[in-house]
Amino acid sequence: MRIVFAGTPAFAVPSLRAAARRNEVVAVYTQPDRPAGRGRESMPSPVKQEAVRQGIPVLQPESLRSDAAQHALRQLQPDLLVVVAYGLILPQAVLDIPAFGCWNIHASLLPRWRGAAPIQRAIEAGDTETGVCLMQMQAGLDTGPVLLSQRTTIDPPETAGQLHDRLAELGAQALADGLGLLRAGIRPVPQPQQDEQATYAHKLNKAEAPLDWTQSATVLANKVRAFNPWPVAEATIAGERLRIHGAIAQESTVSAAPGTVVGADKSGIDVACGSGILRLRVVQRDGGKIITVADYLNARREPLLPSA
Repeated sequence: MRIVFAGTPAFAVPSLRAAARRNEVVAVYTQPDRPAGRGRESMPSPVKQEAVRQGIPVLQPESLRSDAAQHALRQLQPDLLVVVAYGLILPQAVLDIPAFGCWNIHASLLPRWRGAAPIQRAIEAGDTETGVCLMQMQAGLDTGPVLLSQRTTIDPPETAGQLHDRLAELGAQALADGLGLLRAGIRPVPQPQQDEQATYAHKLNKAEAPLDWTQSATVLANKVRAFNPWPVAEATIAGERLRIHGAIAQESTVSAAPGTVVGADKSGIDVACGSGILRLRVVQRDGGKIITVADYLNARREPLLPSA
């Protein structure tokens, strides 16, 4: 099959490798190079880097809405367009070009968590299960019928970064399975989504980072996991702003006001919440490295709690 692949971030790289394994990827579409890093130098996307490594032609249009961009895609004569976290809206005219249409890998069990941040929102909501869906694309946002899906549990300590890496590989496997069916002359049967069950995974915002201590410790622990590695939860502890990279919920009952530090030793800093206690275990000072609470307490000039 002649496949055109469209993707941009690291999440899409395993799927590109899967697509190229036993098929002809005639071109890769990815977003234009963007400034990145402290030097703000123009950097190719992870997908572009992988495509160059494999010797696959790369196209980087700003949009696929123009006649010229659609003509260029049509000239490639794709049997299938595979889209994984591309980051650009595909108009219906593009969806109609490939013989088998357009397939998308989405990092949730649709219709739950349509949208931009399904991995993070699943963890934040306390979901115990997630997965990936191979979807036949439609013009709507993640509304197309599901062709194949793979399920997996979310482990209680798992961060968004860790789950991201697992789902990237799971998505590649789902894509490989779907392509294997097509090569065998079998078209996966589309299963329509139940729109009334849909939830939306809003894009992450840096303004969401501060912890609200009036919430329960469980809710806050999930938020810490969901926001690691970005935007990273943050809180003010004893007058100092800290980024919180690791924390666990404790069910202990305390009478202290939410946000009060009620304990601190090398195992963690305990902070009273609306219900329960959040034990901070891995933190980061402004401009500093990510460190354990034991190292943080050792570096403080003043004790975090007054002496008894």
